Parts: sequence; C-alpha cells; structure tokens
Amino acid sequence: MRIRLIFSFVIIILVTLSSVAYFVRQETEEQVNAFIYRGGIYGAEGLVEALEGYYQENETWVGVETIFQSRGRGSGQGAGGGRGRGGGGNELKLYDSQGVLIYDPHNTGTEGELEEEDYQATIPLVVDGDPRGYLLAPSSQQFSLDLEGDLMSRLNKASINAALIAGGLSLLLAVVLTFYLLQPVRALTEAAGKMAKGDLSQRVDVSGNDEIAGLGNAFNQMAASLEGEQDRRQVMTADIAHELRTPLAIQRANLEAMLDGVEPKSDQNIQVTLDQNKLLERLVADLRTLALADAGELNLELRKTEINRLVSGIVDIFQQRAKQKHVQLAAVLEESLPAIDLDPDRIEQILVNLVDNALQYSNEGGDVVLTTLYENHFIIIIVKDSGPGLSEDSLTQVFNRFYRGDRSRSRKYGGTGLGLAIASKLAEAHGGSLSAANSPDGGAMFTLRLPVKG
Repeated sequence: MRIRLIFSFVIIILVTLSSVAYFVRQETEEQVNAFIYRGGIYGAEGLVEALEGYYQENETWVGVETIFQSRGRGSGQGAGGGRGRGGGGNELKLYDSQGVLIYDPHNTGTEGELEEEDYQATIPLVVDGDPRGYLLAPSSQQFSLDLEGDLMSRLNKASINAALIAGGLSLLLAVVLTFYLLQPVRALTEAAGKMAKGDLSQRVDVSGNDEIAGLGNAFNQMAASLEGEQDRRQVMTADIAHELRTPLAIQRANLEAMLDGVEPKSDQNIQVTLDQNKLLERLVADLRTLALADAGELNLELRKTEINRLVSGIVDIFQQRAKQKHVQLAAVLEESLPAIDLDPDRIEQILVNLVDNALQYSNEGGDVVLTTLYENHFIIIIVKDSGPGLSEDSLTQVFNRFYRGDRSRSRKYGGTGLGLAIASKLAEAHGGSLSAANSPDGGAMFTLRLPVKG
C-alpha cells in the first residue's frame, strides 16, 4: 500500500513537472524569439510594429522618416519600454526588401546597401507573411544570433535544475504525507489482525469525516457487532445447556426413582417423564427453526391468504382456554382486507405464540383483543392484553432468545424462551416486522406488520 501510494505521488509529480517544463519552454522560446527578432533586444518592439503598420497602410517606404521623427529623441526609452541595451530604436537603420538603405538617423543622404553578412543581424519587417524591409543596428550594438541558442540552453538548464529540485522536495513531501496518511490504515490493519486472532474488543480512534474516518467507523461498528454476537452466542449456549439440563434431570430422577422402587411405575410418573421429553423435543424444534431463519434457509409455502379468516381461526382455537381463565377473547376485524401471499402456518405460529402469552399474563376478568388494520400497504395485526405490561428492560429484550421477564412463571407453562424470538424471525422472513409496546390503556401490545405486495 505504502509503495503504491508513493509511486502514485511520483507519477503525479513527474507528469506535473513535465507538463510545466514543456509549456514554460514553449512560452519562453516564443518570448526569446520576440526579444531577438522583433527588436526587443534593442528596445524597439514599438518601432517595428509602427513600421510594419506604415508599410501595410501605404505599401511603400516613402515618407517613412516621419515614423522615426515622430518617436522623438527619447524613443530609445519610451518606444521599447526602456529595455534596449544601448542606443534604442532611434539608432536603427531602415533598408527595403532589396537591401537598399532607406533611412539612416546619422546620414541624411541615405545611400548604401545592406551587406550579405549583415542580413543575419537585421530585424525583418514582415507584412502579409513577406519581408518588406529590414532594421539594422549600428555595428557597436549588434549581437550574434548565437545569443538565442545560448539563452535557450541556459534556460533549459535552469528549468531542469528547478524541476529536479522541485521533484526532490515533492518526493520528500510525498513520503511524509504517505506516512501520515497511512497511520490510520496501519492502526486498522493492526486491529484487524488482533480481531482475526479472536480479540473482538479491538476499536480504532476515529477523527474527522473523510473516507478513512468512515472506514474506521465501519470497522468499529463491525467489531462491536461481532463482539455483541459473540456475547449473545455464549449466553445462548449457556441458556441452551440450562434448558436441556432441567428436563433431562427431571426425566433421570423419575426414571431412577421408578427403577429403584422409590416411586411406582404408574401412569402419572411416566406422564411426567413424557412431558419433559416433549419439552425437549419442542426446544430442539425451536432451535432448528431459529437456525434455519438465521441462515436464510427457512422455507415458506406462500399462498393467497385472508388475514381476517386466519385471525378468526386463532380466536376459535383459544376461546375455550380463555373461558376457563375467565378472560374475554375477541377480534376486531377491518372489513375488505386484501388477500396477501404468505405462509399461513407460519403466521398462525406467530399469532398462537402471541395469544398464548397474552392469556398467560392476563388476570382473571381481563380481556385479550386481536385487531386487524390496513395502513400504507401493510396489513397490521395487533394483539393486546390486560396484563401488567412490559418493563423497560423487557421492551428492549423481549425478542432475545431465552429471555424471560419472569423465569419461574414461564417455566411453569413449559415455555422454552424462544417463542417471541421465533415469531420475530418469521415476521422478518415475510418481509414484515414484529414489535412490542405498552398500551396507553394498560397491558402489553404486540404489533405484527405484513407487507401487501403488488
């Protein structure tokens, strides 16, 4: 990671420096050419432009002396911006395209021709792409045209040196930044390594809100989730062992007592052993259902089902038990609920568990009400009892496996502590949810929400 990051920085640095060096060289070459070939070296750029403009307008050099005269005696300072190395633009001679002298500031006769060897030292006056004249400085002010090559060589060398220095500094900065940027990644790697060895308490310090901080937060959430899951698994293992030990111990005690002759081999004693065996069988079945739900392999036999008919059937099943306990069991059904695709056996399993719990915790003379509603593309089934309601602790843990708000009371009715956990998983398998709350009128209230698809 570190090598790749440094290598990326190096590529960026090289591309940037190469691009800068190329464009700077192009611009420098243009400016050098303008400086040498357009009179910049003599401070006569303005004079060159004026002469070219004069010829383009008049198509002759006749009367051109007015251009020189109009620039005045101080043209060496003003016209070229004061950049000339000597006498300035007013010291230049003008020759036509044939090399015939047209204007000489020191010879009013203006006689003479441009020597062949002097062409190299002239400043061409170009109009419409063709040279229409030449400016020539006095011999004392002429410079070799090797000046261009020498100047460009020096500029190239300076550019390369600057690029090397800038590249070195940039590379050093890249190494430092890489070390700094990879610190949180190293911390994450170290923490992940310890987690891989079984230490799920690992967390990393997170600051800021960038991508690395997001990764750190995600890691911490994952670690907390894994640690919580491990704790829950350990608790569940202990609970399973406890739940298995109790009925096994009762069975063993009963069987040993009958074998030793302490208790008679009566139907009553055999029935106690059989009841504990059934409890074990139910516990194993519940654990299997939860395991399938956790693995996403719980098979649902979906078919069109009328919820009101399903709820009415549950009320009929528990009506006799409700009468025996002197609890009023009723259903309040919304008419014209749409039939939806679901597994009626699994939904019945949920409702049986909810109604069974409601009847257990409802006092004599109380009531249990099942209500159906249709709201926002969801069919809602509410099971409300008139019992003592749920404690704050129970509200947050009631769907946890093996959780019992009153262990002794639950065991009395043969519960495994898995019923509500299974009901929640079955609701989720249908794309719905199961929630618990306390009713404003008193008692617990469980709400099953099932989506209406299509």
